[in-house]
Amino acid sequence: MIIVRLDVMLALRKKRARDLAEYVGITESNLSLLKSGKVKGVRFGTLDRICRFLECQPGEILVWEDVESED
Repeated sequence: MIIVRLDVMLALRKKRARDLAEYVGITESNLSLLKSGKVKGVRFGTLDRICRFLECQPGEILVWEDVESED
């Protein structure tokens, strides 16, 4: 499972989600969906803008966790 850690990075960088959404060029509601992990994917261009704004690596935002699947 991929965990999206945007809230953590925003807090660490002392940045606001509203400012990130404006910089990236997406709506705050789409950013909220991304933060909650309710999206199926993210474009590399969007990820690039997020990383530029937060001055971080993609691996600091997207983390993989091994979750046992229920059969």
